[in-house]
Amino acid sequence: MLRYWMLVVQLIELFVSALVHMLYGFYIFSSAVAGDLSQGLSDWYFKPNMDLVIKELQQQEPTTTTNSTNTGLKDLPPIVLVHGIFGFGKGRLGGLSYFAGAENKDERVLVPDLGSLTSIYDRSRELFYYLKGGQVDYGDEHSKACGHSQFGRMYERGNYPEWDEDHPIHFVGHSAGAQVVRVLQQMLADKAFKGYENTSESWVLSITSLSGAFNGTTRTYLDGMYPEDGKSLKSICLLQICRLGVIVYDWLDIPWLKAYYNFGFDHFNMSWKKKGISGLVDCLLGSAGPFSSMDWILPDLTIQGSLALNSHLQTFPNTYYFSYATKRTSKIMGITMPSSIFGIHPMLFIRVLQMSQWRHPSEISPPYKGYRDEDWQDNDGALNTISMTHPRFPIEHPSHFIQDDSTCESLRPGIWYYKIVEGDHILFIVNRERAGVQFDLIYDNIFERCRKQVFKRNPQMLPNEAQQ
Repeated sequence: MLRYWMLVVQLIELFVSALVHMLYGFYIFSSAVAGDLSQGLSDWYFKPNMDLVIKELQQQEPTTTTNSTNTGLKDLPPIVLVHGIFGFGKGRLGGLSYFAGAENKDERVLVPDLGSLTSIYDRSRELFYYLKGGQVDYGDEHSKACGHSQFGRMYERGNYPEWDEDHPIHFVGHSAGAQVVRVLQQMLADKAFKGYENTSESWVLSITSLSGAFNGTTRTYLDGMYPEDGKSLKSICLLQICRLGVIVYDWLDIPWLKAYYNFGFDHFNMSWKKKGISGLVDCLLGSAGPFSSMDWILPDLTIQGSLALNSHLQTFPNTYYFSYATKRTSKIMGITMPSSIFGIHPMLFIRVLQMSQWRHPSEISPPYKGYRDEDWQDNDGALNTISMTHPRFPIEHPSHFIQDDSTCESLRPGIWYYKIVEGDHILFIVNRERAGVQFDLIYDNIFERCRKQVFKRNPQMLPNEAQQ
């Protein structure tokens, strides 16, 4: 009888969780549509007299100041903002900004649109060709192993085609986006891109992580990944609902809808035009598609998946690393609990509570030697705080904890400098008003620090650091 009631409670929890996520997704989607419609109507209603605009522009004389400013901007390394899971780049969801408009804080910012659910590997390849240009090449061996096309989206001209060791880039990654950048840097060091034999880790000037998924998250197990292997899905879980929805979405292949938002699985060719009804059935039953080959994001975000990635990822001696780890928990009488009720997004409050109480099944071997449940209790509703500070497992990388930017010593390359920030996982994205003054403090510091790290050989200082 007790087992029966436990099952009922779990099903109710699953229904509520699925409903909350769908409602939030619909809210984001409808907000983007409403914003686009409003902007369209405004542009149509207040359409300017183009003859007058052209006449005014012709009367304006270009100044040497403007020309010199443009030249200076062109010489600055671009800052590339890389979104996380379920994220989107510039051009998706209309005028909505994943980074809540932070890209407007600097003149040289790129916001690529990568697969929102594709694997870390696939997204890293996409990011390279987004910058350099050409057709995305996922690699022959990987493509055959995972059952998808070798080639993907075509970029007629890269967004930064001059990218090389003499023209390096700053990367800022949120959530899984931080791990994408690390894998890309390792690929550059390993010269993993066919036709580009001169790549190196020095193409990356700095990596800044915002709630970065370096060491996996226990959230994946709560949502349906088996803790035994970190790859397969439970029969009934939130991720199964997500899997079915994504397959149907891609199979329907509605052009205007996919142009608005795309999960990134086009290279799996799941469209009804290519697969038909039988292909849909195969994907739904798990015998075809990204979920059968495990070539999607969630296996990479388990602790086991992150350990496998980290086992061949390096922290390079000439690259600057900085990390903001978020936390929305505190200890009350020795018990880890959510630190606030109103300060946590409604979608994440229950998640924070669940993650703080997570216990690895005792009958299963721990994911790594020395694993302790208490180390993974602090979290932000999506990732565990221990996972966000710096790469720790299976080998801990050099790191230095920072309590306040103004008291930090000179930054040195090859070391992960990290801070703990009180906030949930989506505090610094999508909705700028939620973060308030913290939003500007975080992004202003990030952008200012990037602009001070133009030359690799000189020791850099954190923004607002007191002069010695």
